Amino acid sequence: MTLGVLAVLGMAFTMFAGFWTDWLWYRSVHYSSVFTTVLWTKIGLFFVFGLLMAAAVGVNIWLAHRLRPPLSAMSMEQQSLDRYRMGIAPYKKWLLLAVTALVGLIAGASAAGQWRTWLMWVNGVPFHQKDPQFHLDVSFYAFDLPWYRFLLGFGFAAAILCLIAAALTHYLYGGLRVTSPGARATGAATGHLSVLLGIFVALKAVAYWLDRYGLAVKSSDFKATGDWTGLRYVDANAYLPAKTILFCIAVICALLFFATLWRRTWQLPVIGFGLMVLSAILIGGLYPAIVQKFQVQPNEQAKEAPYVQKNLKATREAYGIDDAKVTEYSGQSTTKDKTKLRGDAGDAASIRIMDPNVVSPTFQQAQQMKNYYAFPTNLDVDRYPAKDGKDKDQDTVIGLRELNLDGIPKNNWINDHFRYTHGFGVVAAKGTEADDQGQPVFTESNLPSKGDLGTYEQRVYYGEKTTTYSIVGGPQKEVDYSADNGDEKTTSYDGKSGVNLDNPINRAAYAVAFNEPQILYSGAIGKNSRILYNRTPKERVEAVAPWLTIDGDAYPAVVGKRIQWIVDAYTTSNGYPYSSRTTLGDTTADSLTAANNNRAVVAQQNQVNYIRNSVKATVDAYTGEVKLYQWDTQDPVLKTWMKAFPGTVQPKTAISSDLMSHLRYPQDLFKVQRELLSRYHVTDAQTFLTGSEVWQVPDDPTNDSGSAVPPYYLSMRMPDQSERSFSLTTTFTPNGRDNLSAFMAVDSDPGTSDYGKIRILKLPTSTTADGPKQVQSQFNSRPDIAETISLLTRGHSKVQYGNLLTVPLDGGLLYAEPVYVLGGKLKYPLLGKVLVTYNGKTAFENTLDEALDKVFGVAGSTTTPPDTGTTKPPSSDNPTVQQALDDAQKAFDAGQQALKGPNGPDWTAYDKAQKDLKAALKRAEDAQAKAAQSGGGKNADKSGADKSGTDKGGGQRSG
Repeated sequence: MTLGVLAVLGMAFTMFAGFWTDWLWYRSVHYSSVFTTVLWTKIGLFFVFGLLMAAAVGVNIWLAHRLRPPLSAMSMEQQSLDRYRMGIAPYKKWLLLAVTALVGLIAGASAAGQWRTWLMWVNGVPFHQKDPQFHLDVSFYAFDLPWYRFLLGFGFAAAILCLIAAALTHYLYGGLRVTSPGARATGAATGHLSVLLGIFVALKAVAYWLDRYGLAVKSSDFKATGDWTGLRYVDANAYLPAKTILFCIAVICALLFFATLWRRTWQLPVIGFGLMVLSAILIGGLYPAIVQKFQVQPNEQAKEAPYVQKNLKATREAYGIDDAKVTEYSGQSTTKDKTKLRGDAGDAASIRIMDPNVVSPTFQQAQQMKNYYAFPTNLDVDRYPAKDGKDKDQDTVIGLRELNLDGIPKNNWINDHFRYTHGFGVVAAKGTEADDQGQPVFTESNLPSKGDLGTYEQRVYYGEKTTTYSIVGGPQKEVDYSADNGDEKTTSYDGKSGVNLDNPINRAAYAVAFNEPQILYSGAIGKNSRILYNRTPKERVEAVAPWLTIDGDAYPAVVGKRIQWIVDAYTTSNGYPYSSRTTLGDTTADSLTAANNNRAVVAQQNQVNYIRNSVKATVDAYTGEVKLYQWDTQDPVLKTWMKAFPGTVQPKTAISSDLMSHLRYPQDLFKVQRELLSRYHVTDAQTFLTGSEVWQVPDDPTNDSGSAVPPYYLSMRMPDQSERSFSLTTTFTPNGRDNLSAFMAVDSDPGTSDYGKIRILKLPTSTTADGPKQVQSQFNSRPDIAETISLLTRGHSKVQYGNLLTVPLDGGLLYAEPVYVLGGKLKYPLLGKVLVTYNGKTAFENTLDEALDKVFGVAGSTTTPPDTGTTKPPSSDNPTVQQALDDAQKAFDAGQQALKGPNGPDWTAYDKAQKDLKAALKRAEDAQAKAAQSGGGKNADKSGADKSGTDKGGGQRSG
């Protein structure tokens, strides 16, 4: 008994711990209203529908028992049942309670899972758009119909359970007989069961009526266009009238069942039910098949065209692609002025040669600083003000130096959760430049980070790699960062996020929730200790807004002296009439998601046929504060959720100008739209039905994943634009072919009126332009390029291709691709060459400018590599320091020569030169420090200033 009581108490406390920790977390992020709204909705649905189901089953069991006939053991069947009746007689009430409680719990739990359906139904707002068939507002299909279907399903379940329970009770007490002589059912049993059957058939009539509206959101496999949604010819002219006829038959059949209360015979109801089943087969199945075979198939395009036109219009509206502008584009330049073309090439786009999906190991090598820091596998692209004055903004590759617990000196509970708790600093580099060694040109670097971004809070407690909990703010100091002299700085978290562990109940709850008993009694936890968890941006936004679908790529930005994670979020629906469905998980997959399992794919494998980027969310990297901003002010789905969860979403006007400058068009929405536009770029039903204009997203030609090429961010100018705009771009090829059929870009700069405008350049079908796969194949097949790549790959080096960017230029298409070299012991990529092709001319040169000059045959403006401070030796009055600096210069020169070897880079010699460079700089530093201690005066100061400049430059070059 004691063990049993303890087990029950343990289970109860475990359940309480989960509930209590959830409540504490929501309260800590100031979204407790979300927790309570969802909780009370679930509780309300559980009790209402649980009690309804329990009452329905219980009442019918009680009624069947009350209508039992006088007992008479006239047969072996009744004598056998008599033993059961006597056995359960003492426990009738308890048995009734147990049965009703069981079905009530199951029904209540099922209903509680429909909290989203209930909230959308009760808070739904109109779309102010009507479907073309029934002329009902779209909100009926998006908000009302799902709830009606749930009620219908619940009614069917209740009717079937009541029918089974009543039949078993009547049989047990003799109201129904199988082998006994005489009538098979008493009049009371006949009337009772007939009413239940009549209710079931009446519900079937309601189902037939709702099925009529369900045709507007019904998916079907149409061979001409694939999966699409809405009524086709056979639906409107066969299924729709059939459903109406079956509704009438079901109503008549239900009335016949109810009539048995007076007639006490099942003859007419059974005939009516058989007629309904036969009608369902003939009218609901055979007749539509005949119409499809003999009316539609002989002239399918003419019959289906009006319905396809409705599908085209609805799909384009539902996915926000109805304003996509399709423009004819020749694909070939006719300009003879090469100088003008070369100048236009520099103005058309900020061609990014730092691929954020390739250079993360280079960031890691140059800027990791400590093993317990790490960068994400895929870095991000953002815009920051340019310091050179050439452009207003420059495309920047950015990443955070996040915490990497696998790299700490020793893993134990204290180190993992108390001492190593956060990352430190932003690292950013110009997207369009590389230094003369092929390394990124950092605009923000070192530890602590310094550069163009100014002063900001650099500690990263919340990030994509912080997947475990940390306990901060207590007696145990945290490792902050290492100073220049190697000393380890410590800190103590003073933010307000997390849950306070002062309370012993809280500690016990988290000890159970995290299965970690030490939380309960550890001396490292004291006053002001706080536990931080749910620390990735995606987790936090999903938790505070469970009604949103989160984009797979959160990205960091320095906003208002803070590092903010920016998260795009979507509202979706599966009930937009006539709009075709897509599976988000499949549509948003590409070569990056295939290669990087850590990158989240938007949503699950759920199907939607309406999507809006309705919310922009931010997560503070230090405090974890989550803010939701209304982005799409017209979206009725968002308005519905804002009614359900008032106060959780801030208005669009609350977005600061600093934050606005870093917002962008989300990748996953763009992927969904480009997948739909591969078919729905046409607006004519006849063309759509022929399938002659179907496109496809090409596979990524730079790797062997066999997955779709990802979209790329870059600042570029489309033909109808006067200046460059930050854009998201992709290409299309004809279905089953590799030549280019279209180029697509969306304006991603929210500071312009064109934000979200989709532009498609459609190439003529009479001529062929090379697609990405063909361009890559030409790169690889040219003898001179193949020979150069062969030289680059000697000595265990490898070549890695970066993003193949496409830029429209004067009627033609310019392709540019950075090529990286991973050499010998250096396991990180350095920019080695740049591939460029235009109008059939290809160049493979050391820099982008050189490649463009060669392609166009004229020289353009050059981008001078940044002066890192080591191109000429500094001077010093201290002979020891001067000798060390001379040695450093020699080591640097030797490294440069190793990179420019006749047979490609000599990575062994380069590695030795870097070690010599580091040793020489260390000697200079030690000599300078010694001179300073002995009062070296002005000369020592001068030497120190020169040494500092050299050390900075050498550090950049050696990585």
